[in-house]
Amino acid sequence: MTELPRYEYVKLADAIAADIASGKLPQGAALPGERAMTDLYRVSIGTVRRAIVELRKRGLVATLPAKGTYVIGMPESDGDARNGDGSNA
Repeated sequence: MTELPRYEYVKLADAIAADIASGKLPQGAALPGERAMTDLYRVSIGTVRRAIVELRKRGLVATLPAKGTYVIGMPESDGDARNGDGSNA
C-alpha cells in the first residue's frame, strides 16, 4: 500500500526531536524563536507553532510566555531511576 504523506509540522517536530535525541539540542537549550525557525526550516509560522505544540505533547519542550521554548528532554522515568538506586544501595 501507499504510505500516507506526513504533515509538515510533524516532519518539523520529528527533525527537532532528532536534534534533541542526538544531543544537538541539550536539556535546557532554547529553541530559536518562531520567526527564526520559519527562515531556518523554510516553513510558515503556523507550521512552526503546530510543531512546537506537538513537541510539548511529546514532553520534549516547555514554553515559557515571553521567554521562549526550552528543551526539557524526555519525560523522566522515575521508576527506573529508583530501581537503579535501590539495587545499588
